[in-house]
Amino acid sequence: MAESAESAGSTGSTGSTVETFAVLLCDAARRRLGELAARELAGPRYDAGLIDRAAELALREVLARLWRTGWQPRDVHQIALRRLDRRGVALTLDVVAGCAGSVSAEVWWSRDRPWLGQWSQRHGVERVTALLVVLAVLEALLPLPRLPDMPAPEERVAGVDEKMLARIRALLAKAESTSFPEEAEALSAKAQQLMSRYSFERALVEEPAARAGSARRFWLEQPYLGPKSSLVTAVATANRCRAAFYAKLGFVALVGHEVDLDLVELLSTSLLVQANEAMLATGRGARTRSFRHAFLLAYATRIGERLTAADQRAGAQFADPRLLPVLTRRGQEVDTLFAELFPHTTRRTTTISNAEGWTAGRAAADRARLTAEHPEVESR
Repeated sequence: MAESAESAGSTGSTGSTVETFAVLLCDAARRRLGELAARELAGPRYDAGLIDRAAELALREVLARLWRTGWQPRDVHQIALRRLDRRGVALTLDVVAGCAGSVSAEVWWSRDRPWLGQWSQRHGVERVTALLVVLAVLEALLPLPRLPDMPAPEERVAGVDEKMLARIRALLAKAESTSFPEEAEALSAKAQQLMSRYSFERALVEEPAARAGSARRFWLEQPYLGPKSSLVTAVATANRCRAAFYAKLGFVALVGHEVDLDLVELLSTSLLVQANEAMLATGRGARTRSFRHAFLLAYATRIGERLTAADQRAGAQFADPRLLPVLTRRGQEVDTLFAELFPHTTRRTTTISNAEGWTAGRAAADRARLTAEHPEVESR
């Protein structure tokens, strides 16, 4: 590496040297030469200011590529939370703030001095450590694949109003706080009926948008990403949305109309909390991975059934003959957008190996076949 760096340095202009060292940093990250590269570049033979500028350039170029290939600042933050330590997350947030300015971080550094040196001082670390963090961030971000662009909603299309959100959140908060699973499920079903009626009302008063539907990414927390994605998919299906699971990255892509997407995110977040609490409340059996995996899949299946029934009841009580054709059109719009964004999905089948967990997850429901399916983006 030293030989390549020296020959690069002889090209003349400082700008070309910075660019070359930025390329070398990315190459070292790809080859996972973290400690070796960091110690060499932090040594006395290289100008610290030049290396700092090269590190900043490398990080900015990687982020620029991600912005061009469907990634958004929140997505990069979520990847950092899952793949990096606290220093790596802090560095990623700072770089994203400097490039995009749309995450919960501020540009605290002076623009007229090399940023990495200031970052080292702020976090009380040596240059070697700072460069190790840079290389770790590059190693996490460089392999990220292209993602479909998430179409934003039309400006005139608003989400759920605050009064309705407050009512739904109050129901879900009660569901999360109760120690009785039946009560939690009843409260969640009531929230679903309220959500459905609100969605129906909005569908009738909103004018068809020039670009029908939008999309979001719902990031999941480890462990048991597969069963958790099944739960989010069940909520999405009950609320006229489509879902695709990115297993390797850990998120569910949601496609639907803006109000429905708001409601899916709200209810999914609450139900994931409830599912975890219900699982832990089952006692000793919940200690095994197979039990928890089966429990969460069964929970997702049962919740999907209950939410769909609640949505159907709300539809039956909504006496307006205009509703069915409107919902049919919106469903076709969602299907069209989903096919455009995700033309290569496969049906993933998950086998349940713990019947006790499945039975516990479904509570008093009849035992069904011990498999569960949901769409997954095809690896290409």
